[in-house]
Amino acid sequence: MRYSTAQAAEQATAWRRLVSAGAAEVTPATIRQWARRRHLTPCGLDPQGRPLYALPDLARAEQATRARALRLVGIPTTP
Repeated sequence: MRYSTAQAAEQATAWRRLVSAGAAEVTPATIRQWARRRHLTPCGLDPQGRPLYALPDLARAEQATRARALRLVGIPTTP
């Protein structure tokens, strides 16, 4: 399955909220930032030329950025 930027943000937010008691959100701007920082690579384009992201890639990007994001909202992380 491939996700648009907005859909990817919704999916990553769902994952983040599971580990942050609802405190952390992932926005479409965050997804674009992950792509710019090479945490996430588009797997294709939609008919309008917008990037699409694969679920496994999205999961890896969310996991790679999770600790810092949770610290920013005041949630301690465990090693």
